Amino acid sequence: MKTELKYTIFKTNWGFFGLLADDTGLLRTTLPTTNFQTTKRYLLVGMFRPVKEDEKLYPELQKYIKAYLKGTYINHNRLNFPVSRHRFSDFACKVLKVCKQVSLGKTITYSQLAKKAGFPKAARAVGNILAKNPLPLLIPCHRVIRADGKICNFSAPGGAKTKKKMLEHEKLIATKTQRHKVS
Repeated sequence: MKTELKYTIFKTNWGFFGLLADDTGLLRTTLPTTNFQTTKRYLLVGMFRPVKEDEKLYPELQKYIKAYLKGTYINHNRLNFPVSRHRFSDFACKVLKVCKQVSLGKTITYSQLAKKAGFPKAARAVGNILAKNPLPLLIPCHRVIRADGKICNFSAPGGAKTKKKMLEHEKLIATKTQRHKVS
């Protein structure tokens, strides 16, 4: 049985961000682009059935994303929203679950991520899974870097420049958060 597809695109201070979901949960997100139509194109690529716009789709998640892009620290691991998992292999689920645990302001290498996911010789396969990450930002694949510390390709709009911008943004958030912690 096919479920109803819904999407929303909302404005952030980085541009337009999109969410796509079915009745079982979130299917896809897009990182911000400069305009609504470009975000819609990235968000709905490959959708061959009707998709209904719903501005009230996951309002708490929209609030989190807007706050994050303004520079507010929110622990993304505490967000509670359903994710439609029927499209992922067991391997992909394990990789994405470990990637989701990488803290804001931190990075991990592809080989370290592979090892933590239980596949120590699968760094390239991990890279392939992350290149197809349907939930960028929520599953922070931008925090995964090469073993030599370089930022490599990034499949989101803007490519490696976007990845670098996100990592720099998160370092500022993490630094600001550390300064304001009360012991």
